[in-house]
Amino acid sequence: MNAQFKKGVLELCVLALVDKKDCYGYELVQRISEKFEVAEGTVYPLLRRLTKEDYFTTYLKESNEGPPRKYYKLTYKGRTFFEELRSQWKEFSESVDQIIWEENKNE
Repeated sequence: MNAQFKKGVLELCVLALVDKKDCYGYELVQRISEKFEVAEGTVYPLLRRLTKEDYFTTYLKESNEGPPRKYYKLTYKGRTFFEELRSQWKEFSESVDQIIWEENKNE
């Protein structure tokens, strides 16, 4: 997949997954990678930035597989931001689809 496509939607994908349920970083990488390949080194800086901007809060939760995991949870501000981005994405993707898939009317 085109790297610019991924870069443009990664933030929206992370917000969408955390909106569904609190997640830890590696879990997000795995879930996104089921759809398109993404590197851990791309997701963790994004998580730090979104946390710094108060879109996420974090908490530690014990794990049976090693040290406690840091979970990310959407804040009210984060949920509002996600809903705005999701609405913008819907409008944008519908417009792009119209351009790509519309029949050539000049023929």
